[in-house]
Amino acid sequence: MKKSSIVKRLGAIFLAGMMVVGMTACSSNTKETKTNAEATGTPKASQTEAEGQEAEKVSIDKLNVYFVPSREPDEIVTATEPLKGLLKEELAKEGYEVGEVVITVGTSYEAVGEALSAGTADIGLIPGGTYVLYDDGAEVVLTATRAGLSKDFDNAKDWNDKTATEGTDKQANSYRSLIIAGPSEKGQALAAKVNSGEELTWEDLAGASFSVMSSSSPAGYIYPSLWLQEHFGKNITDLPSAVQSDSYGSAFARLATGEIDVLLTYADARRDYVEKWNSEYARTGSIWEETAVIGVTAPIYNDTVSVSNNSKNMDDSLKAAIQNAFINIANTEEGKQVISIYSHEGYQVASPTDYDNERAAQKLIQELNSGN
Repeated sequence: MKKSSIVKRLGAIFLAGMMVVGMTACSSNTKETKTNAEATGTPKASQTEAEGQEAEKVSIDKLNVYFVPSREPDEIVTATEPLKGLLKEELAKEGYEVGEVVITVGTSYEAVGEALSAGTADIGLIPGGTYVLYDDGAEVVLTATRAGLSKDFDNAKDWNDKTATEGTDKQANSYRSLIIAGPSEKGQALAAKVNSGEELTWEDLAGASFSVMSSSSPAGYIYPSLWLQEHFGKNITDLPSAVQSDSYGSAFARLATGEIDVLLTYADARRDYVEKWNSEYARTGSIWEETAVIGVTAPIYNDTVSVSNNSKNMDDSLKAAIQNAFINIANTEEGKQVISIYSHEGYQVASPTDYDNERAAQKLIQELNSGN
């Protein structure tokens, strides 16, 4: 790692971590060699040609793929199990024979960033905020695309018509963070004020309990921090009552029970918890009736597929092969099912400069906190 663990942790403290662009797949690294029979019509292929083709294959004993815990870890592991075979199959087409694909869900967003920096993770599916924080040891190779939403408003009140937010056919390369109030007495008071057209005050928010995500989570921390700064000159660290949740699932469970009044999440995460809201979380009304958006952030560039710069397996050829593999996987029905765990629908080739706005956001948060 080029940055020490201490610097990383300080960076995380300073921070206090899914889209339509034309997509061109990198050309395949797989070299197909025609046999003599194919090329000339002669009855038998050359044995030496077959051996030469086989020699071009690159063997990788194990490829480690890490996911951030934005959903329940067991749910992610189960949903992504088919990825092991799909990735091996697509990389074989690119000239790589992979013995084993190991899927791991990190204990936190930072844990996945650290694994990429250390080279213990070869590939990480991480948010842009996590990538930027660890871009000394990781390189973005793909950006996820997702279906757009039927609701995409700057004004929080416009989200609160008590109807479901639906997906659309239009692909999007960015998303928003939502600040959502729950069914607690304080949560309903905040919602009523927003829905009546009144402006919230800092005192309103300071009197509420919040669930936040890891400090490198764009939707669960970084962009809400910028929203607080823009509207109130404050930061998440200024909230008197803010607890970190290990997943959005646990945050919604806390919101449903009234343990917290407000949570920070991606738009519109409520779509993923419609059934659990009534079954597992034992609420009687629908999630659309019992929650309300009280804040909306600026758009956030989508999640990444990033690779480790310090992995013993990684080089430019493998990076290109990974790009092709994930793009091709996303174009299959089975692959779409796998990547839907993160609401991804496809991938486009990415550039580090795509995340310059994210870098600016994180720099601002660091400056704000260092001035406190």
